[in-house]
This record gives sequence, structure tokens and C-alpha cells, in this order.
Amino acid sequence: MRHLRNAFAAALAVVLAFVSVGARGDDYPSHTVKVIVPFAAGGPADIYARYLAQRLQQSMGQSFIIEDRPGGGSVVGTEVVAQSAPDGYTLLLMSNTHTVNESLMPHKPFELMRDFTPVAPINYSDLVLVVNPAVKADTLKALIALAKSEPGKLNYASSGPGTPYHMAGELFKAMAGVDIVHVPYKGSGGARTGVISGQVEMMFDAVTVMNEHIKAGQVRALATTGKVRSTVLPTVPTVSEAGVPGYEAVIWLGLMAPKGTPRAIVDRLNTQITKIVSQPATRSEWEKQGATPMTMSPDAFGKYLSDDIVKWAKIVKISGARVDR
Repeated sequence: MRHLRNAFAAALAVVLAFVSVGARGDDYPSHTVKVIVPFAAGGPADIYARYLAQRLQQSMGQSFIIEDRPGGGSVVGTEVVAQSAPDGYTLLLMSNTHTVNESLMPHKPFELMRDFTPVAPINYSDLVLVVNPAVKADTLKALIALAKSEPGKLNYASSGPGTPYHMAGELFKAMAGVDIVHVPYKGSGGARTGVISGQVEMMFDAVTVMNEHIKAGQVRALATTGKVRSTVLPTVPTVSEAGVPGYEAVIWLGLMAPKGTPRAIVDRLNTQITKIVSQPATRSEWEKQGATPMTMSPDAFGKYLSDDIVKWAKIVKISGARVDR
């Protein structure tokens, strides 16, 4: 009889555990959720994190606060989330910086697919190659010719190692056969200012953020990085059509949670994020900025991340880029 009672108690505990997980999903969130952005304020990750947080707060009835924790090419803030409780109350706003860093920074204190759970993608956008107006190159071919005539003398800025801006530059170097020097800043704002002020000659930057500076004449746009021309900059050719066939690089954003976060919570977040980015008003507003919404299930997003890690590992190897930690 005691054996039966013990067996019944064990079975009941399992059932209650599943019910508890379901309840946490249904009741989630019951208090403030923190979204850590491991990049500097003012860049695409920060901007779209705040956009998303405001609408999640409206739809889920609890505060979603943004905490910018830049440093180490996204490693500092990402490690904070990796060490957080897997309860859905600390989330990571991530980008393809993270999939790049899996091969670029092999000794970092976490592994993306081991220590995190995919939640949902957010959007993607093209980059644009801009130069300071003082640079004597009005076209991409002219810039390539200038770089080849003065190897190692031209510099390009980025928001740090492993970021899409850095890897776009490394891919460009490899495919165009030019020797330009990487100048990493602590954030995209500093890199942007460096190019506008003339401290650095050029950079690849998100169309969503750099477009206003192009319109103001503070920089000159030479090419965008997508497969087709950007709807925001339709007169600017792609890198591929302007002189480097086959070139493509974008920046995308997504949300992850610490490994072990209950699936019910992950699914609830995915559903709410998908609803937000699928709204016509969101799509219209983002497309005007040059961003395209992305929607996937958690499992599909996980496959997307794994595939992107493999893709960038090949590019890191080709480019020879490496950051040791």
C-alpha cells in the first residue's frame, strides 16, 4: 500500500509540475520584465527593443523595461542574461552579432544555442556603405580604386567586433580585394559620429539609422548591402551591382531567453511578438525606415540561428577576422 501511495504521489507531482508550467505561461507576466540590449543606446537594437517593449507592455499588461548593457562586442550584456533565472523575466535582445561571435569569439563565457532559448525574430534591414564627403570617391568602383591605390590608409568604423557593421566591412575587404583598416567603437553612435566628423573615412551602417544623415548631406551613400535596392534609398545601387558581384549583408534582430525558460512562456512571448510585428501599422512604419518584419515559431527561429552560425563561420574563415577572449 505504501508503495502505491508513493507511486501515486510521484505521478501527482509530475502532473502538478506540468500544470504549474502551464499556469506560469497563462499568468505570465505577473511583474516587470527586463529586456537587456547588449549594445549602445541609439542603434537599431535599442530603437526596436523600445518599440517592441512598449507594445508588449500594452498587450500583456506588465512593464517591459529596456536596459542597455553594451561592451565586449555584445558579450557583457549577453552574459548577464545567460546567468539570469530562466523564468521569462530577463530577456535578451540579440542580433546576428551573436551568431557571428560563435566563431569570431570562441572563448566567450557562453554558447548561444547551449545557454539560450530562441523566442522570436523581430526584423531585418539592409546596411548602407557611406563615406565622409571629403573622401574622393563618388561611386563604389571609385572607392575600391582609391583603396587599392593606397592600401592600409583608409579606415572603416564599426560598433565593435562581431557586429554586422564589422563583418560587412570584413566581407567587403575579402570580396573586393582591398586593404582597409577596421576601427572599432564602443557603439554605433560613436562610429557614426566618427564618420560624420571625418575621423574615419567610411562605415557600413543600418539604413534605418543612417538614412537621416544621408539626407542631411553629412555622409555620401555609395551602396546598400541587400540583394535588391533599398526602398528607402532607391537611387543607391547595391554593392553587388556597383562592383562586388554576389555581395550581401544585413542586420537582423531577435529575442532569446535563458535556457530552461518554460516553453509555455516562450510560446506566449512568441505569439505576442508575432502579433505586434504582423500588424499593418507596424509593417508600414518599419518599411518607411527600411526594416522588414520577421515572423517564425520558436523552433523555426532556432533553425534560422543554427544556419546563420554556420553561414558566418564560413565568412569569418574567409575574411580571416578573429577576436580572442
